[in-house]
Amino acid sequence: MTRPWKLLFDGGSVVLECPPDTEFPASRPSELEWDERIGHYRARACDYRPVRTWVHRNAPEYEDLAAHYETLDLAPRMQRTPRDYQQEAIQAWKQAGKRGVIVLPTGTGKSFVAEMAMVETQRSTLIVAPTIDLMNQWYDILTSAFQVPVGLLGGGYHEIENITVSTYDSAYLHMDRYGNRFGLVIFDEVHHLPGPSYLYASECCMAPFRLGLTATLERPDERHLLLNDVVGQVVYERSIRDMAGEYLADYDVEKIIVSLDPDEAIAYHEARETYRNFVRSRGIRFNGPQGWSKFIQISSRSSEGRRAMKAFQEARRIALSAPSKLRNLEGLLRRHSEDRTIIFTNDNNTVYRISRRFLLPALTHQTDGKERKEMLKRFNEGLYPCIVTSRVLNEGVNIPEANVAIVLSGTGSVREHVQRLGRILRPGPNKRATLYEIITAETIEKYVSERRREHDAYRRE
Repeated sequence: MTRPWKLLFDGGSVVLECPPDTEFPASRPSELEWDERIGHYRARACDYRPVRTWVHRNAPEYEDLAAHYETLDLAPRMQRTPRDYQQEAIQAWKQAGKRGVIVLPTGTGKSFVAEMAMVETQRSTLIVAPTIDLMNQWYDILTSAFQVPVGLLGGGYHEIENITVSTYDSAYLHMDRYGNRFGLVIFDEVHHLPGPSYLYASECCMAPFRLGLTATLERPDERHLLLNDVVGQVVYERSIRDMAGEYLADYDVEKIIVSLDPDEAIAYHEARETYRNFVRSRGIRFNGPQGWSKFIQISSRSSEGRRAMKAFQEARRIALSAPSKLRNLEGLLRRHSEDRTIIFTNDNNTVYRISRRFLLPALTHQTDGKERKEMLKRFNEGLYPCIVTSRVLNEGVNIPEANVAIVLSGTGSVREHVQRLGRILRPGPNKRATLYEIITAETIEKYVSERRREHDAYRRE
């Protein structure tokens, strides 16, 4: 009697056990590699789908003991008609074998696209989000959308259900145990996934169906290209510019140039020259991804290098927090006293300085969850017409009433700048949003601004 082949889930991988002396067809897939330790073939859990397909076609008989996910009977509590682009996105995802990334701007209903994917797939589903706030937001969305228990993995919770929401950190810690419990995995803000630890979590997940959601896919290190392997290629994409005025609020972008005071200008250029002299003397070039890392390493080895690093930080501080910026900020707050305004800065110190000067609520990573939730509630209700923050509102927060953003300082990241614009673009009756960018003339901030504006959203006619 012929013994069947067996597929097993083992600590984040798939093992194929075969009877002794089994002759494999020459077409054995490259995903299967021989493991001398156990005397069987092994593959990454994320390769379960092609491995199982091959086994189904070639094994005389087999048992799939790896998959522990269930077929569901999900039905939405309320029937909603998807917008044209949402239907197009799901159709493109289905045509790609229910694998791939969908890129849609903030405020265009990516969470509803995820719900549609769950109904289309009807399998146990894991939703992975980058923060505890977003995890809780997904919990609220899914408990409202479906009449089934929703589990949580992260933030002190360890509840596994057929629909479960996890943080990326918790998925990394536990996917080797639960990677075979889900047939569909949805990665929210999927641009976070290509980090080495998080990528490992996706490899340990067996789900044959995969969906990535983001408004800003590209990463400066180009690791977003790794998503083709573990999630799938981009199957549908719409830009802010495509959707503004119809599905998003139309918007204006205004750049305000300010100057340093004379004493600040002298201090800035002295600090900048100290930094640049050191960089030139050591032959450090910043035209590649390793330039900054090389500067950090070399500057730490001598007192001259440490002076150069301190000078760099001082020049940056002067450029990003010039007093003339605050004078212009005061004028903008007066102009938009009837609007709902978010002030973005690059660091918490500036947040607290603005908060004290203008008596505004400050929101940083140090703000606890309950206070943050109450602050955003009061902002949406109009009790707080303005809040000041650093980076915690860049993504994943629902503040539909915001219609003015003032970027006082930030990084050169295109993603960050587009995310900040996205905070104010949720549609509303007769809504027109405005983003102001205040930058300091004749400083490095000019080049930072040019770099982060390299996106279609800022190429307005």
